Amino acid sequence: MEQAVGQTLCHDMTAILENGFKGVRFRRGHVIAQEDVEALRAMGKRHVFVWEPEADEVHEDDAARLLAEEMCGEGISLSGPSEGKITLTASRPGLYRADKAALREINGVGDYTVASRAGNTAVRDGDKLAGARIVPLVTKRETVERALAIARAHRPVLSVLPYRPLKTAIIITGNEVYEGLIRDRFEPVLREKLPAYGAVIIGVTKCPDELPRLTAALEGYLSQGAQLVLMTGGMSVDPDDLTPSAIRASGARLVMQGVPMQPGNMLTLAYRGEAAILGVPGASLHSRVTSLDVFLPLIFAGVEPQKEWISALGDGGLCLDCENCVFPRCAFGSAMGN
Repeated sequence: MEQAVGQTLCHDMTAILENGFKGVRFRRGHVIAQEDVEALRAMGKRHVFVWEPEADEVHEDDAARLLAEEMCGEGISLSGPSEGKITLTASRPGLYRADKAALREINGVGDYTVASRAGNTAVRDGDKLAGARIVPLVTKRETVERALAIARAHRPVLSVLPYRPLKTAIIITGNEVYEGLIRDRFEPVLREKLPAYGAVIIGVTKCPDELPRLTAALEGYLSQGAQLVLMTGGMSVDPDDLTPSAIRASGARLVMQGVPMQPGNMLTLAYRGEAAILGVPGASLHSRVTSLDVFLPLIFAGVEPQKEWISALGDGGLCLDCENCVFPRCAFGSAMGN
């Protein structure tokens, strides 16, 4: 311990004292004085780590900060370092994007660890997104450069995309609703979900189970500049269920009809130009969370779900209908993305 006098500490040292103090007693960068020796011994320390400026190494705080700054795109703020860890939080609501391939590469470099919440999920301002740190107190500069090179090649590895205030139309299908035999329940459900994304609802139309009427309603809204058309009802495989047929008849490019998720198997997604057409699964009427809640954040953030992403949704695609729902902070839909 006497040999440490005059040397510079390379990490914070915490202590719990008899007077109730608990926290950092000596901070990184502190030059150890002779009078500090007894205090360190009282803390149970017999050895300390000191900084060697000539060593080709990077301190844990600096290594974590450098990588975090290189990984992050817009919509993310950094705090720390604290004991070598940088915490990343959302600085706005939106869609959290995480490049899974890049994270795998960075975590394979050695020493570095980046732990992230699932990407392609909705986040709120202030939500915790990820933590970055290295395992040892110092790491080789070569290790830092390798991790930084991966982050630069994939930049941004992490970002929060803002939602766009899409012009949104709702088409409700069903003879029983159109004729007033039953009360429509889809519109209230959608009106409750859409404000979170800043949707601008330009109209709601009720249609009978007639293909020409459905197609005309869809064409009408697209001609008005609708950027998202939500079509409810008529999504099963019964002969009278014509919503998927109307979507195809519009000339839209079908991304998928049906997804490996429950509830919400029958979700359908298509695009005509940049306008998204979404067939809402019937499960949305009785389930708080369905596949619809996984896809809406992507659509409003301007990210088109890819077929390979959708195929992967079977892993985590079953909602467990927890008594205390914490979606999207759960596995449901977490496989979405690259």
